[in-house]
Amino acid sequence: MKKNTTLKKSFLYTIVFAVLLVSCKKEVEKVSDTIQGTADSIVEAPEAEQDSVKKEPVVQKESLPPAMQEDGFYNAFIFPKDKKLKDSLFSVFNKKYTEKERYAIFALNRLDSKNKWNADTLVVPAKIDTTLMEYAPFPMQLDVLSPVKKFVVFSYPIQAYGVYSNGSLVKWGPTSMGKKAAQTKRGLTFANWKKKLAISTVSSEWKLPYNFNIFNLDGIGWHQYDLPGYPASHSCLRLLMKDAQWLYSYADTWVLNPGGATTKAKGTAVLVYGDYKWGGRKPWRKLLDDPNANSVSVEEMTKMIEPNIEKIVKEQDNRQVVVDSIKAAKAVLEQMPANPKTEVP
Repeated sequence: MKKNTTLKKSFLYTIVFAVLLVSCKKEVEKVSDTIQGTADSIVEAPEAEQDSVKKEPVVQKESLPPAMQEDGFYNAFIFPKDKKLKDSLFSVFNKKYTEKERYAIFALNRLDSKNKWNADTLVVPAKIDTTLMEYAPFPMQLDVLSPVKKFVVFSYPIQAYGVYSNGSLVKWGPTSMGKKAAQTKRGLTFANWKKKLAISTVSSEWKLPYNFNIFNLDGIGWHQYDLPGYPASHSCLRLLMKDAQWLYSYADTWVLNPGGATTKAKGTAVLVYGDYKWGGRKPWRKLLDDPNANSVSVEEMTKMIEPNIEKIVKEQDNRQVVVDSIKAAKAVLEQMPANPKTEVP
């Protein structure tokens, strides 16, 4: 009897031990699959973002034709909240993409490398163009701007800037404009003065590289500063360092009358327009569902620019006349002989 009881107990312990082994194995496989699945990431169906207020229906990428997934569409690289896992995935991300490709991905998500850790989801193009021009949200050609040599536009809705030369889009990039409590002034304006390193009037600790003022009395301009992935500035228009440097050299400044009290000629025309959807889904996240979600139409741009085109061209022509007259005056001075010295008898 005692022998039978011992056998039964042994048999029972064996079964319990086997169940525990299977359970542990399944748990390990589950964690492993989670880590691997995230690391392999480009996640086909985007999860609900942390910055979303309203949940939007998710488009399953599996339902799209393979060719469309490979060209012109976007995927989501999702990072977990856990710091160790996030660090591991960034290591995977860094190995998967080159430095230039990472720069382009961050730019699409309105981030700089310093603020990449803020990301819980990165929108990643299936085909990466490091110039960003393949993903330009602005029209490549605007006939209304054909007579305009230089024109810069800043869009509040999609937090992006665009540069046009005689109607052709030559550059675009990310920006971080004024936060809700300190929004950037809208409307047509013109580039004024510039300074390679300006100090903010709000805080002397804020250094502003390649600052280019566009609203003089308000102290608003574009310059390099943090891009955290949302509108965060105190009214200025933040840019990546390379973009700030490029625009610093590209745009024309104003020309002041002698004494500097009044303006003789205005600089490059700049248009700031639109409203940001505060608290809503970040506009670039919508690219996961629709690759044209951020696109600004020719009709929309033309409607905004057309009422101002006469003024823009008039100021442009006036500046050219002023600059030409200054050059001519300098040329005359350079050709004049130096005053001969008078000898004292």
